[in-house]
Amino acid sequence: MIRKRGCLKLLLLLALAGALLAWLAGEVFFNLNSNVVAVSVRDSKAPLQILTKRGEWKPAVALTAGDLDAALIERHRETGMRWATLKVRRAGGTLASIAQRVFGAEVQVVTLSADRFDFMTTFQPKFALTTARERMEDGNLWFSITANFRDPKGRPMGWVYHEGRQVNQPFGDWSGCFFVKDGRPWCGPKSLLNEVPGLIQEGCQVYPSVMKNHTTFAYVDLKPDEFFDGSKISYRSLVGMRSDGTIVFVLSGDGGVMNVSEVTEIARKLNVQHATLLDGGRALQYSIRTDDGPWHFHAFNTELPFQHKWLERQRSPVYIGVRRKAPVIIDGASSFLSPP
Repeated sequence: MIRKRGCLKLLLLLALAGALLAWLAGEVFFNLNSNVVAVSVRDSKAPLQILTKRGEWKPAVALTAGDLDAALIERHRETGMRWATLKVRRAGGTLASIAQRVFGAEVQVVTLSADRFDFMTTFQPKFALTTARERMEDGNLWFSITANFRDPKGRPMGWVYHEGRQVNQPFGDWSGCFFVKDGRPWCGPKSLLNEVPGLIQEGCQVYPSVMKNHTTFAYVDLKPDEFFDGSKISYRSLVGMRSDGTIVFVLSGDGGVMNVSEVTEIARKLNVQHATLLDGGRALQYSIRTDDGPWHFHAFNTELPFQHKWLERQRSPVYIGVRRKAPVIIDGASSFLSPP
């Protein structure tokens, strides 16, 4: 009897250890904790709520710009760059409540000065699929993020410019764009391409644009089509610019899934003037360089070569990369190369 109890105890411990290892593997490769939260709230009709500085939960639409700014929790700051977090939640039943209480949910906000950083497209030869982590390491970048969509064969869907050359063709009339002219980054609706003089040095076509001159486009709430569902609660990635040229990324973090109106409203209250979405959903991944070393986010599996469509590896061909400008020495003093 004692031996049987000992065997049962050992088997129970082994089972618990196996379950723990399986969960850890799921977290490392599939961002399991985050996706438990994402699945638990994906059908919720409740609005996204943000934790204010006063400890109150309020819908994003109910916050003032000052409230939202105060709610940002700073994670990293250096000259020309800031990374901050918003704590968020969404009502969605018992599972959603438990999942968010245990794992939490976040939205990340990264701001970058166009005077201190160079912006570019970054990719492998022949648009071989890659990751944000690899792009950061290969290019010594401070920030990297998935750019435009890809087709089933992995080719980028939309025009891509690099070092002054167009290296991929347009895709339909997709409305968003990121581009660099005269060393200055721009992002928002494609109308900016004609309004900003000069030749495109770096850039990519993205989809959809969501804001111009602080005004959200009405179509973000229209019925879904083949490529766009603004009402869907999913991992979102928005890049916008303020009137002073500062570039602002509003990004889903662990569990911080949003619809298009919500991510756009957050950007608008962060004083973003023009904005567009980048590729999101399971493909979203980005890397941020900090004092403690690089920090990486991936919405789903980027490493394991599973064939099943629910588990398949999520890699992309084109990324937006950001690198600190090289200092120049003028009369013995260091300065930074800035666009004219």
